[in-house]
Parts: sequence; structure tokens; C-alpha cells
Amino acid sequence: MPPPANRGRMRVPTPMTTPTPALRALDLPARTSSLYPEPFRSRVLPREKRALGDTFGLESFGVSLTVLHPGAESSMRHWHSHEDELIYVLDGEVVLVRDSGEQVLGPGMVAGFRAGETDAHQLVNRSERPATYLEVGSRDPRDAASYPDVDLAARRDAAGNWLFFHKDGSSY
Repeated sequence: MPPPANRGRMRVPTPMTTPTPALRALDLPARTSSLYPEPFRSRVLPREKRALGDTFGLESFGVSLTVLHPGAESSMRHWHSHEDELIYVLDGEVVLVRDSGEQVLGPGMVAGFRAGETDAHQLVNRSERPATYLEVGSRDPRDAASYPDVDLAARRDAAGNWLFFHKDGSSY
């Protein structure tokens, strides 16, 4: 979702430097900022994203452990041209907002979004406590994200990082 979703995932591999094959996810550093430009950045904060896949040098897909605090949105409502996404709720409650309606998701619930499907989506924490979920997504360098509700468009650069534009193509 970062993106976003990612949903705004920044692809900066940080391969493991120890021979440990497994780590406690909550011991990894959390990114508490957002790649979105304002006025969108403040809508997704506060949130914490731990790039689990990057920790192990995974390149074909990304996995993030995300904590979304009360009142925050996971991303702007969006869809991807070339990336599949999946979210799995571990704790708390979020509302999945799509063109086709809203659904409350709680622990053990999963939702998936196929590349190219234009039913835009986002998660919103309307509860009074944090929600924790896994985000899994492919990392297709051809990907672009469309945001039907706001003046925002995104695409990946050659290094896999997200670039954000106004819908008229001008940069933020």
C-alpha cells in the first residue's frame, strides 16, 4: 500500500551483515517518514515501516511490517500498473477503502490487489489503537501508481525509487 504501499516503498537494499538467518522484526529500524510530498505526507503519518525484505537483500519482492497509528492512512488511494500487492493484518483494525466500497479488516484477514486492476485501494485506521500488518509487493521496474482522488502520480526511476508528479506531469 507505500505507495505506500510500500505504496511509497523505497528500494534501498541493506543486506544482512551477520550470519543470523532470522531476526526479530520489531528489532529492525523503522522508517517513520514518508516519501510522499506534502500535502499527502501528513495524511499517512504517524506510521512505522520496517523493510523486512530489504534486510535480507530480497530484490524480486518487498515485505514491510507496518504499524499504522489512529487517524492515519496507509497511502493515498491508488492502484499499480505492474505490481501485485498483498496485505495481512496481524493486530488491530483498519478499514480497506476501495472504489467498490469499504470493509473492516482485523487480525488474520488478508487482501490482495492485482497489478493493472483499477479499483484503487488504501487502508485507514479509524480505531483508537495502532494496527499492525504485513505488506508484500512485487518490485517491477516498469511500475507506475495512479491516485484517482488527488493530484498525484508516481513511477519508479532506474534505481527502483519512487518519483512523484502532479497529474499534468510537473514535478513536486
